Amino acid sequence: MTLSPLETARKLAPLIRSSAPETDALRELPRPLFEAMADAGLFRLALPRTLGGFEMDLPSYIQVIEEIGRADASTAWVTNQVSIFATYAARMETAAARAIWIDTPRSVVANTPQANAQAIVVPGGYRVTGRQGFSTGCRHASWLAAHTTVTEQGRPRLDDGQPEMRYCFVPRAEAQLLDTWQVRGMRGTGTNHFQVEDVFVPEDRTVKSVTAPLVEQGPLYRIPRTLVFASGDAAVALGTARSCLDAFMELASTKTPRAMDALLRDQPMIQSEVGRAEARLRAGLAFLREAVGGIWDAVVASGAVTLEQRAVLRLATTDGIRTAASVVDMVYNMAGATAAYESSPIQRHFQDVHVMSQHLQARLAHYELVGRHWLGLKIDETRL
Repeated sequence: MTLSPLETARKLAPLIRSSAPETDALRELPRPLFEAMADAGLFRLALPRTLGGFEMDLPSYIQVIEEIGRADASTAWVTNQVSIFATYAARMETAAARAIWIDTPRSVVANTPQANAQAIVVPGGYRVTGRQGFSTGCRHASWLAAHTTVTEQGRPRLDDGQPEMRYCFVPRAEAQLLDTWQVRGMRGTGTNHFQVEDVFVPEDRTVKSVTAPLVEQGPLYRIPRTLVFASGDAAVALGTARSCLDAFMELASTKTPRAMDALLRDQPMIQSEVGRAEARLRAGLAFLREAVGGIWDAVVASGAVTLEQRAVLRLATTDGIRTAASVVDMVYNMAGATAAYESSPIQRHFQDVHVMSQHLQARLAHYELVGRHWLGLKIDETRL
């Protein structure tokens, strides 16, 4: 019997959890773990079915990411990043997408957000040069998606009046990885920089990063990609918070703090804080699921989403990450000095969630953005 992606995630969760210390130490997924996840199809969750992917519905997808997040935040983050970037395959010709995501065994693509590389137009394609940052999962990537601004005859080429931006897919062997991900939390994501120097990329191995039309018409590909990324990121954070709270439950049944005469679990203040933490966590997850379900139902029914639905999902994802961080902070404070040690899972969860809270998807400015929308003020709709 073929397992569903959620069943697969649950089956691999013990391996992911047991590998977490090594993932953190290596600053990348251990090779056996990466191969097990790749072979199970967990990096093809959002890839079109026509290419052999799962093309999951978004409500089910965030359940899978949350499940992996409970086992290890870095592993879940990598899974979300490479899975959702693969939705670009829905905007490429089938043969080109297949060559990148399918024909190369265990292929994943690591991307970069900013279009600060340059693609110079040449016969048949582009010559690509640039130093690119924040490339999650690049150490295991078969391809690196350099994000470029296109230059033709010495000037930026325009696309609908704006400088044209493209992702140019470069074989990993033709790029130099730069060891820049020197951080305390989310170390296992391996979110390093990479450098490409005058690499030729044929036209069919590129895709416009903003304006490429859909080739595949599935509902997953009609939701703004930034919100799909954000949905997965929030699921990682909330899964991490759940794991952190569970770790405290175990600690509370064994630890008697210094100068106290009762276990943590027997103290009324701790009991109250656990209740509050549980309420926050469940509320954050319920809001995320409601917002994801709402936008999914809308896009299935009509093929489009409204600005209102986008605003709700932006708020749910931002607040989901922020809620997760607040729950982890509550646990950290309850755990006392125990949580300060690297041997404590609470310490790793604390470090991880606070790196997540610094990500673009968790920006406090998103509250202002949706607030302005609901107050009827002008906003930058591209941020939704």
